[in-house]
Amino acid sequence: MTNQKLHRSNRFLIVLGFLFSLSLIIITVPLSAQSGNAALDLQNAFRQISTDILPVVVQVNTVNVIERKKVNPFEFFFRFPNSPQQPESPQTQSFRQEGLGSGVIVERREDHVYILTNNHVVDGADEIEVNLSDGRKFNATLVGGDPLRDLALVSIDTKDNLPIAKLGNSDDVWVGDWVLAIGNPLGFESTVTAGIISAKGRNAEGQNFTDYLQTDASINPGNSGGALVNLNGEVIGINSFIASTSGGNIGLGFAIPINNARRAIDDFIEKGSVEYAWLGVNMGDLNTILSEELDLTGKSGAFIYNVYGESPAMKSDIRPGDLITSLAGRTIENSTDLSRTVSSLLPDQSVPVILIRDGNTMNLNIQLAVRTIERDGVNVNVWPGFSAVPVTSELRDQMRIPRTAGNVLIGGVVEGSPASALGLRSGDVIKAINRKNVRNLQHFYELINSEDRLEIKITRQGNDLEFILNK
Repeated sequence: MTNQKLHRSNRFLIVLGFLFSLSLIIITVPLSAQSGNAALDLQNAFRQISTDILPVVVQVNTVNVIERKKVNPFEFFFRFPNSPQQPESPQTQSFRQEGLGSGVIVERREDHVYILTNNHVVDGADEIEVNLSDGRKFNATLVGGDPLRDLALVSIDTKDNLPIAKLGNSDDVWVGDWVLAIGNPLGFESTVTAGIISAKGRNAEGQNFTDYLQTDASINPGNSGGALVNLNGEVIGINSFIASTSGGNIGLGFAIPINNARRAIDDFIEKGSVEYAWLGVNMGDLNTILSEELDLTGKSGAFIYNVYGESPAMKSDIRPGDLITSLAGRTIENSTDLSRTVSSLLPDQSVPVILIRDGNTMNLNIQLAVRTIERDGVNVNVWPGFSAVPVTSELRDQMRIPRTAGNVLIGGVVEGSPASALGLRSGDVIKAINRKNVRNLQHFYELINSEDRLEIKITRQGNDLEFILNK
């Protein structure tokens, strides 16, 4: 190539490079401007939400008055050993134990303004005071509390015009959505923190009546009962607790979805307590052994161990050994699903049930009843009152069960049930029912569901015992 051609080629490359650089500048500058505007838009949204929501989030101060007997230290330490015993002084001393939380103004009826909070914030409180974000203070009254979902409602009386929170739809929340948490952590009133929805449908140990929204927005002691808010300024959750190894926030906060609290607000105001629907079963989750024994491999649902007497379940012919896969049109994956589905329905509501029994799919209709605390009392009318598990080779070796003893044993006995009163125990091997040897777990459920009176023969530590159990 000649020098002249090489010079022209280099000049062409230089011009091409300049045009490419210019195009990058033209493209990049508008993108940077757009990015800056998006950040400002988000900031402005946070400002507006904070302005709108802060007045509807309150600080809840509580006092528990604890009575203790007065002790005379001089008499305690210096009484002579043989001196006559003096009668105890009836005098007591009061101690004031203070608590702190948050709440959300959710409704007004005439001069009564209602504030939603957590039950653990106000439970047992002798005095409740509500502080508004503008400094006004009111004495509050407990309207009702629900330990099952950890919700409570308190009220204040005022003619003042107070703002009411706008409640959103927590079912529409997506993981990754921006949220703000508003409350009074450690007494720092009207604190706003930002984060995202980290997860939905979280479970908490021992809590079968609500799931939780998880967020990394900072939540600390004092935030309980405060609002979790979306970018529309709608309350989508009530902040409830944190998971932490230190006791402080590490980005694991949990809020009760507002849809789980909506009906509770009306129940508190109109009835003073929350009414739950009742199905009347004792249930658990499928495991590998149950699935194999009952030919339920690949299936999911809530497995029924026991049915309460005179319950909606018993009246609708739900039986021990059934696997409930759907209730009220909702898919049931496990026992927690069934508990939460039932608790979300209205008492006395009639709903369809789909279950699997003996390998066959069945459709039933059930009319739910009202759950009452009395049903959790000492005497429990439940059928059959115990769970059964197959005797695996590991169990047979571990418990030294002879092969002639039987193939099914009692896993657990319901305390307070007729089975418990008879003396049936966990670990008893079920040899026969109504004079028929129990072949396997499926045969066990066939036998107990075919009769209302069971003659149960069991083997316990090498001895055969017989019991009669009536439904």
